Amino acid sequence: MSQHQAETKKVTTLRLAAMKAQGEPISMLTAYDYTMARLLDAAGIDILLVGDSAANVMAGHTTTLPITLDQMIYHGACVVRGVQRAFVVVDMPFGSYQISPETALASAIRIMKETGADAVKLEGGTHLFSTISQFTAAGIPVVGHLGLTPQSVHQLGGYGLQGKEGAAADKLFEEALGLERAGCCAVVLEKVPASVAARVAQALQIPVIGIGAGSGVDGQVLVSQDMLGMEDRFTPKFLRRFASLGEEIKQAAEAY
Repeated sequence: MSQHQAETKKVTTLRLAAMKAQGEPISMLTAYDYTMARLLDAAGIDILLVGDSAANVMAGHTTTLPITLDQMIYHGACVVRGVQRAFVVVDMPFGSYQISPETALASAIRIMKETGADAVKLEGGTHLFSTISQFTAAGIPVVGHLGLTPQSVHQLGGYGLQGKEGAAADKLFEEALGLERAGCCAVVLEKVPASVAARVAQALQIPVIGIGAGSGVDGQVLVSQDMLGMEDRFTPKFLRRFASLGEEIKQAAEAY
């Protein structure tokens, strides 16, 4: 249960920055629909991520690549309607920001206008700095994402640990600094060594949220269905389950 459960004041970029400054852990979970969003928001989760992982969790795809901008907007709008307090971030899907800066900005504007979300998230480093600056100049908060970037799974050759070697770790560190300079309000680090993630978190003024990145970051994010034990086929080392809802749902359906 989040320590913020009793709070009802809307979480903003300023609140997240204050939590970072005060050493207050930030909680982040995924949500793709109104019902889950309402429950997680009532529990006091600080950030709800409408992840492109909906392609996996909700649609059964093996990668995040197939999900479309229209589908992300649909899921984002559903989540926003279920939220009173949490900061809602919507992933920009593959193809919505890679073609050109103009296409990227148009996609981000659509997400913000049609969902009512608080921020967008995109994956990548140096090549996106100018795009992120363009977003922030237009008044769109941006969350960055480094390390394992699932939209690049084919280029990366799988879902392995990133930033392991000295040069790769230094590159990730510099890209994180660059994301902050470009205007990001937070950065997600996925599957990077704990020492690297901690170094980034200590250097940045903005919150650093980890998934498989150790405990030296400012907050943690998980896919809600994984955290709730609704999927037993996904068992990474970093995953901590807080329930076994998959089995409970199955038993309830059998009893019915």
